[in-house]
Amino acid sequence: MTRPTSRDVATAAGVSQATVSLVLGDKWRGRVSERTAGLVREAAAALGYRPNLAARNLRLGSTRTALLVVPALTNEFFARVYTGAARVAAAHGFGVVLYPSPDGTGPARDPFASARAALDGVIASSMAADALDALGGDGLPLVMLDSDPASGAAAAHVNLAMADGMRQVTAHLLAHGHRRFLHLASAVDSWTFDVRAEALSALLGPSAGLRTVRAPLTVNGARTAMEAALAAPRDRPTAVICDDDILAAGACKAARRLGLRVPEDLSVTGFDDLALATAVEPELTTVHLPAEQVGEQGMSALLAVLDGAPWDAPDIPVRLVVRESSGPAPTTA
Repeated sequence: MTRPTSRDVATAAGVSQATVSLVLGDKWRGRVSERTAGLVREAAAALGYRPNLAARNLRLGSTRTALLVVPALTNEFFARVYTGAARVAAAHGFGVVLYPSPDGTGPARDPFASARAALDGVIASSMAADALDALGGDGLPLVMLDSDPASGAAAAHVNLAMADGMRQVTAHLLAHGHRRFLHLASAVDSWTFDVRAEALSALLGPSAGLRTVRAPLTVNGARTAMEAALAAPRDRPTAVICDDDILAAGACKAARRLGLRVPEDLSVTGFDDLALATAVEPELTTVHLPAEQVGEQGMSALLAVLDGAPWDAPDIPVRLVVRESSGPAPTTA
């Protein structure tokens, strides 16, 4: 059976081949009516027509490919970011290539001899920003996720309302009578974690009983750090605010090993709302971060940049999900 061509689609729809190219290339708005675009899509579907993307990309000087630079995909959050980015990309005839760091942060091996020749643009998490140096893609359109908006390197930024997430956590714990806090902070040097620390310090004020302990982004690393921090009963915190659900899981393990009950003796909160948050007992109070929406907006921002359009979207809202790991401060510390 002969494969249908764009000319066949044009004949069936009663339009020119140029119109078919505009509609199927998603460049028709403002040039072709909704009705005509619908006729072209119906004709293409009826004929089983699929555009020759390789030929079109050579003609347009574009691969219609975006690179998503993230830490290792063993972190569920970034797998969800990819899902969101790929969904928007597919709707616009783009593909998304993943560039994960094998160590979770920092550079991975460059999969391209020349990134500029293989890609149309890059979407990168601030937690894997070092990988951009290894990539060698200077000059490519860049969208940064969860990164400093004052940085001039990126054409667009997509951020979550992290400071508001910390505001929601502290308001919840203060309302439960907590006055001595420990911030279990990620040891990863990243803008997103700096924002959380700065927001927490500003919200609790200099007179609040706030200590900070840093830990690797692993359950065992967090458990070890927390066991040391909680070992001395004197000035023991009544609430632990964690930068991540993985850290929160480690904090809960440390509390149990020291004979402390969560939340009766120690409230624990996380960030991300990963599947882990409802897999542990008690289930975690945590800040839900809509990861798929981050990916969707990241890809949408890159498409806007490629079209020469401005991108200026507000921070993506986050929300506190209250579960069993937090409760009233103990009456005796």
